[in-house]
Amino acid sequence: MTALGFLYPGHSAEDDYPRIEQLLGSDIRVDLVHTDIGEDAHRVDALLEMGSAGRLAAGVQELRHAGADAVVWACTSGSFVYGWDGAQEQVRTLAQTAGMPASSTSFAFVHAVRELGVRRVAIGATYPDDVAQLFAEFLRADGVEVVSVKSSGIITAAEVGTWGEAELLAMARHADHPEAEALLLPDTALHTAAHIPALEKDLGKPVLTANQVTVWEGLRLADRRVNAPELGALFTREPIVQA
Repeated sequence: MTALGFLYPGHSAEDDYPRIEQLLGSDIRVDLVHTDIGEDAHRVDALLEMGSAGRLAAGVQELRHAGADAVVWACTSGSFVYGWDGAQEQVRTLAQTAGMPASSTSFAFVHAVRELGVRRVAIGATYPDDVAQLFAEFLRADGVEVVSVKSSGIITAAEVGTWGEAELLAMARHADHPEAEALLLPDTALHTAAHIPALEKDLGKPVLTANQVTVWEGLRLADRRVNAPELGALFTREPIVQA
């Protein structure tokens, strides 16, 4: 049994995780612990507090007791808001506190982009524009070319969590760019797990969503690779076997 641990801020789209677990192998368990988010606001000061070491450490003991093999901070904005170096320090501290491999959704996006072998991406963010631009800067720090950033200006994760397929598809279409090889939707408060194949079919390219890449990152840390086409192109990248 591979047990994946996730620290998820508050309550918005956490039901994506049991849905994803059902689509993975029966020997993979997804354990979710909710962290205290403080103020629910896509605002830099609030996000820095949300991702602070103390708030993350509070949920680690429960994941340890559950026997998690790896832990991922399931929050994009609460990680990239620290910048590249600060986000690295955040996951280093989390790994030391948890005593297991650790990462965050922001680094999950970086690693997933590499996995797909793409360089040019578009971003469709629910956040206000200043926060969305910080995500673009984070990706650029790893050499990813961001060709377009479209933001929806939503302040709270609670509001994002009310969005359904229609709103999601409209945002994806608005955010897509003809030069982008993939579209990134970075908010873990956004329900996406049930809609990734439809998004990819509509846009004709890979779509990376926050909860999808977060679980994929947990699998990567645990050295597991799962083929699950219902979770999009990212979950169909099997190693090439030479004949």
